[in-house]
Amino acid sequence: MDLPRVAATCPAKIELEGGKNYAYCTCGLSAKQPFCDGAHKGTEFRPTLFTVPEGKTAYLCQCKKTGNAPYCDGSHKQIPQNPQVAPEIA
Repeated sequence: MDLPRVAATCPAKIELEGGKNYAYCTCGLSAKQPFCDGAHKGTEFRPTLFTVPEGKTAYLCQCKKTGNAPYCDGSHKQIPQNPQVAPEIA
């Protein structure tokens, strides 16, 4: 089994829209982190699809080591050179 690429060592602060469908990148190759752009094609990775019932601010994992995908669980703290939080993505 291939391991995902660490896209960043901090979560992405995202404003999620209620009822909208999202595709979370699990391979770490997407140029649109933390969301999927299809860069996984040809690999064993597939995006994690999710929706939220109501709009909310969320911290989405970019290190790809979370046990609660797509949400950050702090696993990035085990990776060296850890900045606080990535810039907000609208």
